Amino acid sequence: MAVIGVLTEPTPPTWWGANRHKVYGTGGLLIGYLIGTHLQGVPDPQPQQPRPSHTTPAPTTPGTPRTYMTLNHLA
Repeated sequence: MAVIGVLTEPTPPTWWGANRHKVYGTGGLLIGYLIGTHLQGVPDPQPQQPRPSHTTPAPTTPGTPRTYMTLNHLA
């Protein structure tokens, strides 16, 4: 009987080779949690409020004429 080959036990995997699926799974869950809790949707835009403009106030009684003061009246 002839010896064709010698069976040897393979070398055990390194720590990374044995545990990388656990590292990637834990990292993926952590990143998913952070994305889910820190990224909110864009808030709805608020309607533009009318801005006050520079106008002359309305007269207090109807029929009262408006008077406009100019610099000529002050001299």
